[in-house]
Amino acid sequence: MKQLIGAAVVGQSGGPTAAINATLAGVIKGSLENKGAVSVLYGMKNGIEGLLREDFADLTAIFDGNEEMLETLAATPAAALGSCRKKLPKPAEDREFYENLISIFKKYDIRYFFYIGGNDSMDTVAKLTEYLQGGCDWEMRVIGVPKTIDNDLAGTDHTPGYGSAAKYIATTVSEINRDCAVYTVPAVTIVEIMGRDAGWLTAAAGLPALFSRPAPDYIYLPEVPFSKDKFIEDVKNALLKHPNVVIAVSEGVRDENGKYAGEGAQSGAADVFGHKYLSGTGKALELLVKEKIGCKVRSVELNICQRCAAHLQSGADISESLGVAQAAVVAAVNGKTGCMMAMEREGGRIVFEPKEIAGIANAVRSVPRSMINEEGNNVTEECLKYIYPLIQGEVQIKYENGLPVHFVL
Repeated sequence: MKQLIGAAVVGQSGGPTAAINATLAGVIKGSLENKGAVSVLYGMKNGIEGLLREDFADLTAIFDGNEEMLETLAATPAAALGSCRKKLPKPAEDREFYENLISIFKKYDIRYFFYIGGNDSMDTVAKLTEYLQGGCDWEMRVIGVPKTIDNDLAGTDHTPGYGSAAKYIATTVSEINRDCAVYTVPAVTIVEIMGRDAGWLTAAAGLPALFSRPAPDYIYLPEVPFSKDKFIEDVKNALLKHPNVVIAVSEGVRDENGKYAGEGAQSGAADVFGHKYLSGTGKALELLVKEKIGCKVRSVELNICQRCAAHLQSGADISESLGVAQAAVVAAVNGKTGCMMAMEREGGRIVFEPKEIAGIANAVRSVPRSMINEEGNNVTEECLKYIYPLIQGEVQIKYENGLPVHFVL
């Protein structure tokens, strides 16, 4: 395939992570290393919404020759370019929308499109690919670069952002365990962890158990139907063994009829992709324990700290986030399009490879049932060994005046 020469554009979409800016840094680095094909790299502010507004940042001008600034960007939480949750129409239903997009690409001579995000972002990549391959007169390459703390993207062994979030969760729940152990009064602490359909994040709470360290007594994931009666039975059994019970629960746990455990404490609102806003599961279970058992009980919702705790970045996660993004640029320059760069384990190392976006967009990769114990209230050693390599290594954070230095566009 012939080499395309022109501008590139990159955007960040969906929920931010502690590693999404490292992925952005990788796209920038990859573009600067391929100047023969990429004349300039634009950053679309607030994802596809910024593209539609023609609101760009010239990332080539900002970062060319400034390695230190790239390192600061990689260590910065959240999304430096801003994000969005915009659902694109189907190409067959709104060709005018895509014709407008193509006119913007032509105006800025954009030949390369990189979108950093999770499931919904890959939907954007898939729809743009579908339109371009349906007889469009503008040649360009479109590649999705994975990102999500949920680790639920299909087609890849794991996702950038997950390792750092898992490290934060394992560390924080371990610290909660230590705090709870100081009293002898019977008490239950319920830690609510993000995870609508996949329980990978909550599973990470069990990592200390690999090393015979205190871990949650129970871990409940959305992959297994949740029974409130069984939950209360579990709590009573744990209290018979020791006074300080710690439980990790996914926000998305629901019963066999699909009713969320925290439904009564939730707003019922949903985003443009139809995802309900979930929170309150921990509080609902706290009230249940108070009603059924009557012991001291509290709930802790880790909330957005799971995705923005850059001070606990996983070294492996940041290295892979940079690597998969650089590989995406190389793949695009070499002719790949309509794909997502995936990560696979091969002989103890991670390799990057493009996979067709059509088989990835809108699919959810759940925790396999084999990684959950038979009772459905904890994870297996196999699961913990899968997660363990992803939290390895620490990142040297630069501090000024006692606080971490962040890049702000």
